[in-house]
Amino acid sequence: MTVRQPRYSKEEFARRGDEIYESQVRQQVEEGNHGKIVAIDLETGGFEVDVSEIAACDRLEARYPDAQIWIVRIGSRYVRRFGGRTKKQHDYRNC
Repeated sequence: MTVRQPRYSKEEFARRGDEIYESQVRQQVEEGNHGKIVAIDLETGGFEVDVSEIAACDRLEARYPDAQIWIVRIGSRYVRRFGGRTKKQHDYRNC
């Protein structure tokens, strides 16, 4: 198994990924896929959509073995969420 080396800086990777998603991919995947993952090859613009990051990436790598993959969660600014959510406190004085 060969280890793929990134060909771009982190900043360039993110810039290219966001640009390709917004200009080429978003309009094709957004409807009916909210919350799913889209894996995008930064060099070809090829992409795969799945509920699973791993499945989307595996299919994309099968098509483009040397893919430089950028991942986006459709309809969200975040792929993952870290930390707990704060629960809303209910004010029983107003009941």
